[in-house]
Amino acid sequence: MEKSRSYRRSLGLIELVSLGVGGTVGSGIFVVPGIAAQMTGPFSLLAWVIVALSASCVLLSLASISYHFTASSGFYSLFESVFGVRIAAPLMVIYCVSSILGIATIAAGIGQYVSFFSVPSILLVEIAILAFFLCLNCIGIALSGITENFLTLLKIVPLVIIAIVLLPFVRPENLVPAAPLTMNGLLATVIIVYWPFTGFEICAIPVEETKDPALIRRSLLLVMLVVVTLYLVLNTALIGSVGSAVLSSSPAPVAAAAGAVFPHAGEIVAFIGIIAMLSALNAYIIATSRILHSLGERFSVQGIRHLSRQGTPVATLTMACGAGMLLLLISNRFDTLASLSVVTTLVPYIFFCLAAWILLPAPRSRLVAAAGIFSTAAILILYMFM
Repeated sequence: MEKSRSYRRSLGLIELVSLGVGGTVGSGIFVVPGIAAQMTGPFSLLAWVIVALSASCVLLSLASISYHFTASSGFYSLFESVFGVRIAAPLMVIYCVSSILGIATIAAGIGQYVSFFSVPSILLVEIAILAFFLCLNCIGIALSGITENFLTLLKIVPLVIIAIVLLPFVRPENLVPAAPLTMNGLLATVIIVYWPFTGFEICAIPVEETKDPALIRRSLLLVMLVVVTLYLVLNTALIGSVGSAVLSSSPAPVAAAAGAVFPHAGEIVAFIGIIAMLSALNAYIIATSRILHSLGERFSVQGIRHLSRQGTPVATLTMACGAGMLLLLISNRFDTLASLSVVTTLVPYIFFCLAAWILLPAPRSRLVAAAGIFSTAAILILYMFM
């Protein structure tokens, strides 16, 4: 049976950049600085630089080969054309697993910031938020896209302001490590720090809903420029202004840093953190449902390949949110979910770079692809033997 309805092309460059920034700048930047500071103190800044370089190589490789996934099956069409169906199918399954883990991780991060306000029944709040975004996305991509634009603006502007305001309070002694750096400590920090950088590829997923597929490459580059600059400046400001001890002692480190410098600012920043994570959650739900739908369409899975009258994949939206809720019932620990999401995300990242190495003969392109392959594979392998 042929598909009777199609997606609606409603996404322009602003919406794509919002999806990419929204999917990347979320629970990670509001939670991970505290975990990283607890692991390696000021040395955690080194982990942020290492991951920024690695993720940038992956993104540049993906952007360079973006012309290969302008078809409806997106990433699958890229993997299948380069590696064949036997590798493409497992890769997409792994990517779906990582995306669902991402949904649960972001929801758990929202819970940590909600706890800042001493709200009871955190798990129920997380599940209710997932249910709300499920309903929002079922209405249509136009509404969820507008929502993403609004939420992304609400979180990026305050984060920039926080970084600028905290920079004058940076003290050199806060950037001096109190203990020596160990390789195991740095590796563990790199793995958890990779979580805030994942999600940039989300802006390349809704191809069929994009007004012009040529915008995907530009949106990827803009997303990484915003993310890398914001993360490195903000983390320097956080550690330098209040020190690692303050960050590591709070489940909401950005709020704790702001509150330590400016009285009563903690509650405001915690609220901004929740908005940021809502934006990331929305982006992940959109991406995961589209990946699941593209697989259902590619392999003619009748139960999930059809769209609603609004042009939305209701079945896969329900699957993505339902699986995220189930994971939260199994484990509501942010660090555990984030580490698992990163490990499963690194596998398709490696193959993005491998595809770029195969498809792009230029020496500079291959150098970037090789750096992405080596860095992501090294992190993945070392994690398994820790």
